[in-house]
Parts: sequence; structure tokens; C-alpha cells
Amino acid sequence: MSEEKFDVIIVGGGIAGSVTALLLARAGLEVVMIERGNYSGAKNMTGGRLYSHCFNGIIPDFAEIAPIERKVMHERVSMMTETSNFTFDYTSDRLAQPGKESYIVLRGIFDRWLAEQAEKAGAMAVNGILVENLIIRDGKVCGVIAGEEQMFADTVVLADGANSQLTTKAGLQRKPVTPHQIAIGAKELFELDEKKIEGRFNLAPGEGSAWLFAGWPSGGMTGGGFIYTNKASVSLGIVVTAAEFINARKSVNELLEQFKAHSAVKPLIEGSKLIEYSGHMVAEGGYGMLPRLYSDGVVAVGDAAHLVINAGYTVRGMDLAVGSAAAAAAAIISAKSRGDFSEKSLSMYKRLLDDSFVMRDMRRFRKYPRFMENRRIFNEYPEMADEIFAGVFVTDGAPQASMFSKIFKTAKKNGLRNLAKDCIKGVSTL
Repeated sequence: MSEEKFDVIIVGGGIAGSVTALLLARAGLEVVMIERGNYSGAKNMTGGRLYSHCFNGIIPDFAEIAPIERKVMHERVSMMTETSNFTFDYTSDRLAQPGKESYIVLRGIFDRWLAEQAEKAGAMAVNGILVENLIIRDGKVCGVIAGEEQMFADTVVLADGANSQLTTKAGLQRKPVTPHQIAIGAKELFELDEKKIEGRFNLAPGEGSAWLFAGWPSGGMTGGGFIYTNKASVSLGIVVTAAEFINARKSVNELLEQFKAHSAVKPLIEGSKLIEYSGHMVAEGGYGMLPRLYSDGVVAVGDAAHLVINAGYTVRGMDLAVGSAAAAAAAIISAKSRGDFSEKSLSMYKRLLDDSFVMRDMRRFRKYPRFMENRRIFNEYPEMADEIFAGVFVTDGAPQASMFSKIFKTAKKNGLRNLAKDCIKGVSTL
């Protein structure tokens, strides 16, 4: 590579990077996207949920042409103890309404396809190269250092994930990220026959399930388990706040093995073949851990900007990545038209984000990370649900108490004041 100057250099070929590249290339800008993996998605083995609304106006028919796995038609949330599992299972035609659907995707496959769309629009993709540093002159980011090469651009877009070191080098990270703001995850992918998946998860052909678990999967620590049904595989994993491992008795891998062996989970993957294992970090500090999103010649998008929402009953990151990419592209296109890539000019990115669903939802759920640090959610309350429903469904011939008395007795045992306080705090976070 020569020291040619581009309009924009994008570091990272994930969803945020590829959408930014796609939109900029469509506008006629000269864009190069640098991905450290051998292809986009090679380093991202996460399987999860993508909300369709974010692609409105970008790739309107993406669900028809993209390599999606299944449409989510079952929303499941479980409270699990060592010997029990209580599950809410919501299904409705509303989940399939146009613009409101969500799809399960395998990022290794989906990201590669999305990067190809950016290339078709005219972006240049450079794979297998690690960007180690930024070129900064007179306080302005004006390029990147990749191996022995220096590459220059009017704007650099940081889309290099939750563990981005470049946001710090660009001066965007306000303060060090703490262990309470980062979660450690481990995921396994199990190959399983399509019909068996549909039978075991009670799914119609093409339907999928997004299933979150609290309690036993994380060993009572802040975190949880998840299962996503793909076409012919099942993604299963554990995510636990990094701070919990300071005094933890079990590693994330041990927790994952424990989760897989649970009586409610083991039959779901019985007879399957393990085809992939991965670990990853997730930014879960919410609105309070957002870095500066722009400076002279640089913007941060997606996970690099810590745009993730964990509300306990749902986890969002992909749609926020797309939304931030669209806002960043619009700001850069405007800056290009003025020939001004200063911090003041790129501040348009933040204004667009503030007016979009991205920052509105980040602000709305800003109290949730602190609320989710409540240990009772992962210990007492799963046990409480177990006791209540054991009292309802287990019959041994003894006189049955009323439903109210069973609930009151169990709630009193766990502390009525704590229960009331947690309910009020939980509602207030929404």
C-alpha cells in the first residue's frame, strides 16, 4: 500500500464499520475498511438478535437477501435454580409485523455478507491487517498505522469493538473502563438438525427463539445465560460482569459447563455436535460509560462507542451499531461537502445520534446497569419463584394453602421490604 490519502478510513469490518462504509461509498466518497480478521466476521463469532427497524432506508429488503437464521417468534425469559426453571414464553403475531421483526443471525456469516454489500457499493475492504495506532498531527487524527504502513484520511471511523484501544489513543475515552462496566462471555455453537430444533423449541419452520436465563447459569452473580436458535445450530452461552470474577469460585467456562448440564437445557442440545467455541467482551455500563463520540478527524461507532443496552429481558447492540453508523456517515458526508473535518464540524454526528432511537434508548435505560447489580435478582428471586410454583404444582396429600398465602409466605421469607423496594426501583428504571 502507498501513502495514498482516502476520504475515510474505517477500522473494523463488523456491522457498524460495514454500514458506515456502505453509506459513504454510496455517496461517492473514497473509503477503505480495514479488518484484522481474514474476512469481516472472522473474529466475531457471536450469535444473537438483530432488530429489522434499523435497516429501514439502508437495505429495506435485507431480510429477503441477507443470510439470516430465523425470525424470532418466541421471547423467553427464565429464572433458574439448580433444580428448577421458571419460564415466561411470549409469542404473538405482533413480533412479525413489518418493521418490528427481529432475526437471529450468526455474525461470522452475516458480517461477511454485509461487508460484501459495502464493497459492491464501491468501498475498498482490506482484510488480515491489524491497525496498531493512529496518526495524530496537531491534535487531529489524520490516519492510521497498520503494520509498517501509514495510511491517511480526512476522517477515521473507529469501529473496532468493545475492547477498542484506539478510542483511548484518539483521546475519546473520558476515564478508564471499570470491571463493573464490562462483561465476559463464553459461547458454544452446537450443530443440530433443523427439524429437531423446531421440535425441541416448539417452533414452526423458519421461526426462532431468543431465550435469556437468570440465576443458576451465572452462579448467582450478575449476568446470565442465553440460547438462540439458528437454522441448523443452537448458540448457547454465558455472560457475567467482569467484576464478579475477582472473588468468584468458578470460571466462566465452568459456569458454561454447569449451564449446559442443567436438566432444562441438556435435552435441548442432546445429540448435537459442538462446532465452535468463542469468548468475548461486552460493554454493559450503558449511558454512563459512553466515551466522547468524536474529535478532530475521528468518530467512534457501535461497540467501540459502547453503544449496548442490557435491560435484563433483552440485549441490544446490533441495531444501535447500525443507527450509529448511519448517523456517522451522514455527518462525514456533510463534513466532506464543507471540506471541514474538525471537531466542531463532526459534532453533527452527536446531534444526529441524540435525535435518533440510539441515544433516546440509551438514555431511557441509563439506570438499568446499576439496577442489574442487585444480587437478589440472581439469587433470592429465582429461589422465590421455585418455592411459589412448587407450592402451586406439587401435591403430596396435605391440605393446600391458598395461592395468596403461598405467595405471601414466600415473599415474607425473602423480605417484603426488599421486594417492594426492588419492584419500585425496577419500574423507575423504565
